Amino acid sequence: MAGEFAGWSGDFQGFFRGLRADNSKAYFDSHRHQYEHEVKGPMVALLADLEPEFGRAHLSRPNRDIRFSADKSPYKLNIYASTAGGGYVALDAEGLIAAGGRYVMDATQLERFREAIANDRSGRQLDEIVAALKEEGYEVGGRELKRVPRPHAQDHPRAELLRHKHLIYWQRWPLEGWIATAQARDRVAGVWRDGSRLNAWMTRHVDESPNQAAAEKSNP
Repeated sequence: MAGEFAGWSGDFQGFFRGLRADNSKAYFDSHRHQYEHEVKGPMVALLADLEPEFGRAHLSRPNRDIRFSADKSPYKLNIYASTAGGGYVALDAEGLIAAGGRYVMDATQLERFREAIANDRSGRQLDEIVAALKEEGYEVGGRELKRVPRPHAQDHPRAELLRHKHLIYWQRWPLEGWIATAQARDRVAGVWRDGSRLNAWMTRHVDESPNQAAAEKSNP
């Protein structure tokens, strides 16, 4: 069982740099104990500390899916986790990143996303949420199309948002002494709290079907 999170105090940088230089099963197997105790162990403890407030998170496997990739390197050069509510955290040799929003949407979710942006009320709400996150210093964006997708007008007042295929906000920190302390947890928690309005908007307008949302309104 994971103990209370106290930061990454081991040589996780050395592990990731070594893996970058020799991304092989032989390297990973010979450094498995280091990975388990200095990379994965603290991440598991971090997620356990955050679970009561943000829910359970799914931790990434170290192996890459190379079935359809030209790059056959077998291992990822970072460790990351995501929550069902949209939270994301990742660690690599260069730093720690915390983020939120929706990075992947299926076709139905993307349609709901664009409909909600086009709607005057929900679209204005999202505009305000994004502006507030930018004001707080976050990077906000998503993979953009060159043109506004049909049937929406190219000069739509929220054309930039309509071109997004996903929408996330994030903050990245270079490695300093705080990474070996509980301050790392506090930074991640702060980012996830700052994105609560965006994640709530996504849950309501993207994750839920209109019928489900209507049913919840009539049965509070």
